[in-house]
Amino acid sequence: MNSLIGEKLSIITHKPQTTRHRILGIFNKCDLQIIFSDTPGVISPTYPMQKIMMQYVEESLEDADIILFITEIGKLYHFPMLYNIKDVPIIILINKIDKIQMKYHILYDTINYWHKLFPNSEILPISALKKINQDLLMYKIKTLLSEHPPYYPKEFLSNKSERFFVNEIIREKIFFLYKKEIPYSVEINTEFFKEEKTLIHIYSSIYVERDSQKGILIGKKGLTLKKLKFFSIKSIESFFRKKIKLEFNVKVCLNWRYDYKRLKYFGY
Repeated sequence: MNSLIGEKLSIITHKPQTTRHRILGIFNKCDLQIIFSDTPGVISPTYPMQKIMMQYVEESLEDADIILFITEIGKLYHFPMLYNIKDVPIIILINKIDKIQMKYHILYDTINYWHKLFPNSEILPISALKKINQDLLMYKIKTLLSEHPPYYPKEFLSNKSERFFVNEIIREKIFFLYKKEIPYSVEINTEFFKEEKTLIHIYSSIYVERDSQKGILIGKKGLTLKKLKFFSIKSIESFFRKKIKLEFNVKVCLNWRYDYKRLKYFGY
C-alpha cells in the first residue's frame, strides 16, 4: 500500500505482527480514487487484542471489491479465509522477487502452489521495495474496479488521524530498537497534538504491561528512551514535513492486551 500510494502510511519492520489496525490509504488522481485497506497479518488469535485484529481482516474481506493477497517467494501455507470468497476477484501478489538470485525454480514452485489452491485467481510476482510490476498491478486494479462516486474528499490521504500516525511511527521505532516481548507489549497514546505554522507540539504516553518492561524501555540513565525519541522525531518530521517537539511519558498498564476496556480506550 505504501508503495502504490507513494506515502508511508503503514509501519514496516522485519518482525511479524507489526500491523495491528485496519488502515485505509487513499489514492487520488483527477478522475480516480482507489481505497486501499491494509490489515494485520492473519494469525490464530490467542488473546483479545489479536481477536480484534482478526476482526479487522474479516471486515476488510467483507467489503472489498478486489482482494490483494500478499505472500512471499517460497512461502507455502493455507489461507482458509479466502476459500469462501465468492464473486470478488483475487490477485495473489508474490512479493520480494528482487531477492530471487537466479533461483527461478522457487518462484515457479510458489506460483504453482498458489495456482492449485486458487485456480481462478490471478498471480503476479512483484517487488514492493523495487516497484517491480507496480504499474502492471495498478492497471489490473483499475480494470477490475467499477465506477462509483468518490468515498472521500480528494485531499484525504487516510481515514486515520494525525495522532494515530504519530503513535504508529513511535511504535515502529520501538520494533527496531527493542527485542523480545517489548515491541508486542507496548501501546502508544498521543494525548497532545498542537500544530503551528512551522512546528508541531506532541506529548505521547508509552504504555507497557509490567514494571520490568518500563525499566527496559527507559534504559540505563534514560539513554535508550532518548534514542527512541531521536529516531521518532526524525520520522515524524519527515511524515508531517514540519519541525517536531516531542515529549514522552512511560506508564504501566497491567496486561492491557487482555483488557477489552483498555483496548477500546487505545482505539481498538
